[in-house]
Formats: sequence, C-alpha cells, structure tokens
Amino acid sequence: MYKRFRAFAFFCFFVLIAFTQQENVRTTVIYLEQSHSAVRRESMPDVQIIFGDLEHGRQVRFRHDGAVMYSDSAHINNRENTFNAFGNVRIIEGDSIFIYGDYLFYDGNTRFARLRQNARLISGNATLTTDLLNYDRNLDLAFFSTGGKLEDGQNTLTSVWGQFSPATNQAVFRNNVRLKNENLRMYSDTLRHNTASGIADIVGFTHIIHNDETNIFTTLGWHNTETEQSMLFNRSLIVHEGGRTITGDTLFHDAQKQFVEAFSRVEMVDSTQQATLRGNYVFFNELTEFGFASGEALFIDWSTEDRLYLHADTLQVSKDSIFDVFRALHNVRFYRSDLQGASDSLVYHERSSTATMFGQPVVWSGENQLSGEIIRAYIVDEVIERIHIPRNALIVQYVEDELFNQLSGRELVAFMRDGELHRVQISGNAETIYFPINDSDSTIIGINKTESSYVNMFFRDQTIERIVLTTVSTGVMHPLDELSDDEMFLNGFFWLAEQQPRRPEDVFKRFDNNRHASSVVRVRSATMGGAPAAPRQQGATREADHSVDLQQQATPAGNRRPPPPSNR
Repeated sequence: MYKRFRAFAFFCFFVLIAFTQQENVRTTVIYLEQSHSAVRRESMPDVQIIFGDLEHGRQVRFRHDGAVMYSDSAHINNRENTFNAFGNVRIIEGDSIFIYGDYLFYDGNTRFARLRQNARLISGNATLTTDLLNYDRNLDLAFFSTGGKLEDGQNTLTSVWGQFSPATNQAVFRNNVRLKNENLRMYSDTLRHNTASGIADIVGFTHIIHNDETNIFTTLGWHNTETEQSMLFNRSLIVHEGGRTITGDTLFHDAQKQFVEAFSRVEMVDSTQQATLRGNYVFFNELTEFGFASGEALFIDWSTEDRLYLHADTLQVSKDSIFDVFRALHNVRFYRSDLQGASDSLVYHERSSTATMFGQPVVWSGENQLSGEIIRAYIVDEVIERIHIPRNALIVQYVEDELFNQLSGRELVAFMRDGELHRVQISGNAETIYFPINDSDSTIIGINKTESSYVNMFFRDQTIERIVLTTVSTGVMHPLDELSDDEMFLNGFFWLAEQQPRRPEDVFKRFDNNRHASSVVRVRSATMGGAPAAPRQQGATREADHSVDLQQQATPAGNRRPPPPSNR
C-alpha cells in the first residue's frame, strides 16, 4: 500500500511540474518543411496525409522549437497542432539528442512525444531502448513503463519502469532492476544511475556480485561503476567467496584495490578460520589479507567448543608468506573458561604456533596466577601445551583468607593438561612459600619456605599436590604465627583477583596506571624485620558500556594484611 501511494505521489509531482512548465511555454506551430505528396480524406477533414519520396531517400520532415522530426509518412492535424508519424521515425534535438522509432505521436502544444515499437533515444554515450517510449521536451525527460534498457558504453541497465534525463544524464529505474558490466551484476528494486559519472545510487534492497567472488547486500548507498568503489549504509553485508563476511553501519568497498573499510558496530566473520573480529573501525585488504580493528575491538575464536574472547585497543592480522600473524596492541585482555590473561601487547605466530605477551603480562588458570617480563604460550591442535616465562617468573595460588602459595625464579615452564596446570618447573634462584594442608582435617600445617636452584611443582585439580626440590636446597617449616606479615610474601608478590576476567564481558574492563595495581599487592621489605612496604594503590576502573559491574574498592593504605580476594 505504501509503495502504491509513493508511486502515485511521485506521478502527481511530475504532472504538477509539467503543468507548471507548460503554462510558461509559448505554444508554437509545427512546421512541415519537406514532403513529396499529400492527400485528404473525407473521414478525416482536419488531417492531411503526407508522404515522402522514398525512392529518392527523401522523408517527410517537420520542425518544431529546435527539433527536427523525420518519417516515411505522416498525418498532420494543423488545427490541434499534432501529427502522427509512421516508418523510420527520427527526432533530432540540437546536436546531442537523437530519438528513433517505428511510430510517433507528437503534440506541439505540450511538446510531448510518444514513440512505439523499436524506440531508441541516444544522448552522448547513453542509449535508451524500449518498445513504448515517452519523451517530454519541457522536462527533458524520457520514460517507459513496459520494460526498457539503458546502455552507456560500459553498463547495461534494465527494468520494468524507468526514466532518463539527457540534460543531467540521470536515470531512475524501478521494478526488477538489473545493472551489468564486465565485472559486476547488480539486482535491485530501485536504482538511480548517472551515465556520465558511472555512479549508481542505491535506494532500495540491492544485491551486487563482483566477478562471481564477492556478494554485497545493501539497501542504501552508492556504487561507482568506473572505479568499482562502493559506499554502503544501513548495516550492509559483504560476503567473500572464501567464507569471509563483513557487516557494519557504514562500509566502503574498493573492488579494484580489493579492500574494505567498515565503520561503527562492525563484525567480520571468517568461517574458514572460525573466527570473528569486531570493532567500531575495521580495515581489511583482500589481496594481502591484512586486517586492522580498533574502537572496542574484540577477537573471538570459535574453532573449539570453548571460545576465546580477546580485546585490545588495536587488533591486527597479517600474512607471513602463507602463515597468519596476529597482533593485539595495548590494554590486552582475554578470556577463555580455562585460561585468562592481561598484558600491554600480544603477538601470535601461526608458523611457530606461539603466542607471546609483552608489557606486565599476567595469566590466570583457575586460582593460579602466572606473571613475568614476558609470557610465551605454545599451542598444539588449538590447545595450549605449555607456557614459558624466561625472566622474573612468579606464580601465585590462592589458599584461603590472606594466605597464598608462591613460587618465583629466573625462568618458568608450565605444562598444561586438559586446559589445566599439570606441572610447573622453575630454574634459577627458585624460592617458594607453601602452606601444606593436613589431609585428614584439611587444616594448614604451617609455612614451608624454601630456596633452591630448581623446583618442580605438581598440580591436581588446579591445586598444588607436591613440590620437588633439588638436593642442594634450603628449607624451613614455620608455624603459622611465627612469621611476620611481610615474611609471608615473596619479593614482588602481587595478587590481581579484581583484574582476572571471569566472563567474556570482562575483557572490556580497563585498569588505569599500573596493571599490577590491585586491592591485594604486597612487597616484602628490603630488610627482614623492618617496616613492611606500603601496598600499591589500586588503579581506577572504567566501564566500556558492556553491561558489567566494574565497581572496585581501593585498599586502605594502612592495611597491613591483604584482605581475601574479592572473588571468594
């Protein structure tokens, strides 16, 4: 119903324009300039029947307001200032418009022409072909309603209804619209096309196919058939042959240079790699396979049942020969049910199947927290096999209340099994603080403090099962109340329970200042028995509009003992 009303309103608008313009047009007489013979019939007293001299190639010729019209024969009505022309009809208007057909009715009062059968209008590089063509000289507008074709040397445009203005080179086609050229096919219900600029304005549902490789679905935008560039709005969709799709509020696609830029609420899905990239700005080069995302950027890996969610200020994907290289730059946070992490940057190399975290990296596995200068994860069959921390390694495990098992050293290798910590080995200046538990009543026996060159720690169900030291080791078991508060923490100890992502939405949480600042951070004093160092203050948290509660409480500066983690 709405479409019918819109069409009726559109028709009335043009009728009103035509009526207004026709009132301002001075009526002139149609002149008969050339003929061979003429007759009259009693049945048509106002009509003169005119013939041309076809044997000598001379047609009937009329002239009216700068237009010259030819035909093999004609019926002219001088009283009504009209004529009907038959056979090899031609209209020449100036030096730019040429119209052809088998039959013509022309009204000199309204300057309106109706051509039938094999009708054709040529203007510049544009040729409009149809069986029923109407041409309004006042509006400089040709239109049809029974099917037509417009060609401009590069593109062919067809539809059921259409209009074309030789003055502006602008065409409007409706109903079963098809635009074709060497590299493209476009299907639409409404399309505006300029034959001079080659730009097609999309104002209805449209399907574009590039080289049988790329499919575009849109309802609003434009496509330049010369440059093969498109600007698309209203959450358009681009589908590539390899299974990659991209959608967003606004898309810019360059088919020649093979890249796409997407703006606002963008989602790029790669069904082959089983991964999704989101952001408010995404760039992707189809030729080099370089991709870039920023603005709430999020990477989702759904190649396994347990999905990985990774956020950073900027995400990049590129090719190293045939292998992928993935980079996450600044404020990196990721979540998977069995492993979470945070760092300044992260790089993944498909060639070596390694992911390396830089800039205060932290990884959580259950209640175990691993940290160091850099963290490198080795991946086999989409599963992390081991984690390597080459310098300043620290692993912390929550026990209860204010107590934490701790292990530090120069280098750490953690072996994973079924997504959980299985064994951790530390070499070089290894120190441990461990709270052994009585198996019979689950009470803590004491505090075991050791120093060794090499330590092996074994886990079961994400908790420490046993610790194996080298023969050259020192260790003392202390009662719980024998040590001071700061002696219960290794040098550089920190606990970031508040920063650990607990669900996918948490990767968008932001922590200002030092990433290692939280409500539970203690550093042992430089001199044993001296005053303990003040706990670091918690960084402020900002919410990035992801419907998650990000309220945090800072630790009072005078709190000597770390409170329980906020998640327990």
